[in-house]
Amino acid sequence: MSRVIAIANQKGGVGKTTTAINLAASLATIERRTLLVDADPQGNATSGVGVAKATVDRSLYDALMDERSAGEIRLRELGLPCLDLLPATQDLVGAEVELVDRPGRETRLRDAIAPIRDEYDYVIIDCPPSLGLLTLNVLAAADGVLIPIQCEYYALEGISQLLNTVRLVQQNFNPALAVDGVLLTMYDSRLNLCRQVAQDAKEYFGDKMFRAVIPRNVRLAEAPSFGRPILLYDIQSVGARSYLAVAQELVRRSDGTLPPEGEAEAPPVEAALPEVPSSNGAAPPNAPSPPNDAVPDAAAPEEAPR
Repeated sequence: MSRVIAIANQKGGVGKTTTAINLAASLATIERRTLLVDADPQGNATSGVGVAKATVDRSLYDALMDERSAGEIRLRELGLPCLDLLPATQDLVGAEVELVDRPGRETRLRDAIAPIRDEYDYVIIDCPPSLGLLTLNVLAAADGVLIPIQCEYYALEGISQLLNTVRLVQQNFNPALAVDGVLLTMYDSRLNLCRQVAQDAKEYFGDKMFRAVIPRNVRLAEAPSFGRPILLYDIQSVGARSYLAVAQELVRRSDGTLPPEGEAEAPPVEAALPEVPSSNGAAPPNAPSPPNDAVPDAAAPEEAPR
């Protein structure tokens, strides 16, 4: 049975789209059939997997407005055999206005993906940075919510508002909705602030905190400009390995096989991975070239200057 997971946080710049793209790609890499749904009118998840928004003539807007089925707008096997996409364009901005007086406006997305969701093990939905009607549709369609939190001073600000929205959705539209976990992003263990935010989040969310964290990583930041998930841009990077670890932990949480913290873990995710085509740093046509003076990854403490 498939699991639909919303990547949500109304605060912008916390790594929602980066997480949606790379978590979906990582799940596909470990041979879980995965559908990435771009529910953000900015369409960054669409371009982040190599689809030029200008070439998209059928998008999630059409599915929400009953003009096309999700099966008709779906794009197949985007760089990985198990990864499909429901793309978004700026037309999605109009959906929030046009759906206001439509019957069942809060459950349009759930109804749209229902015919195809069981073709997948996971459906990953990228939410817009707001708590509007589009996000409400995503939460009504989801089985769980994954909340990315940036390691900064205001990280936990506004999370209570999101959790209140989750409770309202549970009461009115989706009683089965659960918080699947909280993921720390842009983490740098050398910074006292990052360690303090991680500690505060752990105290607040308890076992909902993912044990894997996403570090600050230059290659991870570069990948979207090349229209590739980090796995297809630089599989050896710290960012790629971190998202693979998140994907494996998510699968264990979903299966109920995650051992208690402190007990022996299963073998590293790389041990079970199929071979992923290497990009060798090659960019798609018209993509910008990476800077020659790129800064090395500053994610792991052992790489810090001495």
